[in-house]
Order: sequence, then C-alpha cells, then structure tokens
Amino acid sequence: MFEKIANIFRIPDLRKRVLFTLGILAVYRLGSQIPTPGVNLKLLAQFFDQQAGSALGLVDLFSGGNLRKLTIFALGIMPYITASIIFQLLTVVYEPLAKLQKEGELGRRKITQWTRYVTVLLGAIQSLAIALTLSHGSGGVSYVLNPGPGFIFMTIVTLTTGTAFIMWLGEQITDRGIGNGMSLLIFAGIVVGIPRGIQDLIDKARTQAWGSFTIPALVILVVMMIAIVAFIVFVERSERRIPVQYAKRIVGRRLMGGQSTHLPLKVNSGGVMPVIFASSILSAPLLFAGSDYVRSSGFLTRIFDGLRTGEPWYELLYMVGIVFFAYFYISIVFRPDDIADNMRKYGGFIPGIRPGKRTSDFVNDVLTRITLVGALYLIVISLIPTILISGIHLNDLWLVGGFFEQMPTWVTHGLNVSFYFGGTSLLIVVGVAMDTVNQVESQLIMRHYDGFSPRSGRVRGRRSW
Repeated sequence: MFEKIANIFRIPDLRKRVLFTLGILAVYRLGSQIPTPGVNLKLLAQFFDQQAGSALGLVDLFSGGNLRKLTIFALGIMPYITASIIFQLLTVVYEPLAKLQKEGELGRRKITQWTRYVTVLLGAIQSLAIALTLSHGSGGVSYVLNPGPGFIFMTIVTLTTGTAFIMWLGEQITDRGIGNGMSLLIFAGIVVGIPRGIQDLIDKARTQAWGSFTIPALVILVVMMIAIVAFIVFVERSERRIPVQYAKRIVGRRLMGGQSTHLPLKVNSGGVMPVIFASSILSAPLLFAGSDYVRSSGFLTRIFDGLRTGEPWYELLYMVGIVFFAYFYISIVFRPDDIADNMRKYGGFIPGIRPGKRTSDFVNDVLTRITLVGALYLIVISLIPTILISGIHLNDLWLVGGFFEQMPTWVTHGLNVSFYFGGTSLLIVVGVAMDTVNQVESQLIMRHYDGFSPRSGRVRGRRSW
C-alpha cells in the first residue's frame, strides 16, 4: 500500500494535481476560521446546539460547521447546488436551453456562466435573509452586536463574496486537481467534524450517559459503523452488466470485431447527489424558521414545525426527493437512445434484442429497475441516524396520530443515541472517497503503475519492467 501511495508522487502531473487539491482544501479550511464581523458567536453557537440533529444542523453539516460560526464561508456551496438544480431542471423542460446544452463545449460553458450568476444572486438573497434574521433575533435574543443597515450590508457582501470564492475553489479542483471539487469541499467539512464526534462519544462513555448500557452501546455503534461502511462500499461497486456482442466486419484489409463485452450500469449511478439535492431543497426554507416573523404566524409555525427532521412530512418529502433526483440524475447522465445508436454504429447488439428502438427500450427498462433499487438504498442509509437519534414522530400525524401511540417508543422517539458517523454524512464521506481513489487509480494504471485495488495487480509497474 505504501508503495502504491508513493507511486502517486513519482508521476509529475499526478503529484501536481494532488498537491494542488490539498492546497485548495487548506485555503478552504483557512477561510472557515474567519468569522463575519459584528456577530455574537457565543449566543449563535448555543442556538445551533439546540438545533442539533435538525435540518438546520444538516445545512451546517454541508457547510463544514461554517454556519454555526457564521464565517465568511457560512453559506457553503448550497447556493451553487441550488443553481445547478435549477438549470438541470430547465434543460429538461425548456427546449432552447436543452439545445444549448447539446451544442457541445461552447453551450456547456454558457450554461456554467449563467449558473455562476444565479449562484451569486441566490447567495445575496440568502445572505440578506440571514442578516435580517440575526438582526431581529429569536425569542428576544439578538445575535448581532450592533444591528442596523451597516451590519446588513456588510453581511450580504461578506457572505456572497465567500460563496463566489467557494464556487471558484470547487471549479479549480475539478479542472486542475483530483476529484469533483464541490463534493470534496463537502467531504472536507464533514471529515473535520469527525474528531469532535469521537470526543463526544468518549465524554459520554466517561460520564456514563447511557447508564449501565454505555459499553455495549459503544460496541454496537462501532459495529454498525463498520457494517454500514461495508454495505455502502458493496452497493457503490455493484453494477448490472448487460452483455454486448460485436459482429465481425472488414475495415480495409483487416477483420475487426467479433468480440464479446458488456455494458456496465451501476446500481447507484447518481452517487450522493440525490441525497445532497433533496437535503438542500428541504433545508433552505428552514433558514427562516427561527425568525420572529415566522414565530408570530401560527400557520407558518405549523408548516416549519412539520418540516423538521424526524417529522413524518419531512421524512416523506425527503424520501420522495431522493427518488425523484435519483431518476432525474440518471435521465441526464444516461441516454438510452444514444447508447443504442452507438452500438448500431459500431456493429454491436445485445443478444436476443433487436438493434435500435428495442435496444433503447431494454436499456431504459434496466435503468429504471436498478435506479429504484439505488434510490431505496439511499433512503435506508439516510434514515438510519434519524431512527437512532429521534425516531420518526408518527404520533404527530393529524387524526391518525393516536394509532401510532401503540408502536414501540424506539420507532416514534428513537433510541436517543448519537450516531455521528451514519446516514448522509457517512454516505458522502465514503462515496466521495471512493470516487477520488478511483480517479487516482485510473491515472496510475494509465501510466502503467499498479492501482489500489487487487484487481489492478495485473498491470505491471515500471519498476518490474
């Protein structure tokens, strides 16, 4: 393993990419330590401690803890994710934008430029909402030292600039580094909080927070974490292989084709993106939940209370959102018609399936089935921490809530166990780590070095030549 890691730094281009990525992540973490001026950070931290495990806490998770400290990177990449969702939806329903996307590199650059503009606009709107919320406070408590127009203007400029800078950092990693820049920024923010989670577990063990069940609870948590990591790795590497046969044909004086191969379709082709998309959509309105205006309105209070983590309506919308974005992402990445046309162009066909429309329909049917399996897998992984921490409050449902009062308390109120390394955070960490390692491995194999996985051992390293 150490020899394979050393191979990364023997390749000048790969070494430069890895060091560049690490440097950008260091800049991101450095900016995460610079607070926005004029905010009472102590009171704000107490407020977020009360919101632990809520959807607002999930927003803080994606921002790497920057929202809790209201640093210059407090908004994180949420505005960019929201802008990306908007344009990806528009490319499906708005024909001129779909044509622009099909124009190739020039069209994609134009859409990327518009995405940046919308990101800055959304960042300014969210910054204004945060500034007004902090100025008015919550429950008679103000989180601003000197409220006024000056603080609002400064907060908008600071947070919007931070969002634009994060967007630029992510794009630089994607273009000149290793891995997907935006996913790596989320990954870095989550990994930084792992030592704090471990320390909290150690403190609970020392104080006997779970009574006589402390040691067994810790053992169960560790076993569950290992089991979930293994389950995530297994599903992420699972794929449905469709056999493809290429007919023999004469090209010039040479006989080409006649080989058998397969079309690999991953069970979870969308990776962590459906979870991130669904979480960002549901979490955005909760930035306004603590304002006095919302609390003064009984109607809005009931809506926001129903959209908190653990509430049935939130979990239902969360599951629907994951399924929707899983299929939506697949519809963008995979186009069965193009796959069928390319097969026919090069003389390929699926045994027992006619080329053309029948092949496209067959690939589409397979994608539909395995995407549903992938979406259900994402739902199960995402709901694990909710069940363990707070449960799903089915007893809060209108009219039928009394029926669920008879259910076990661990279903409706959870086990009151803090599972820091499960669910969305663990899915993102494992998924992004696997994607990044796969990219590094492909670079190594392309240059005739051994990769990280055992199956790449058939590729000889240069030192063995």
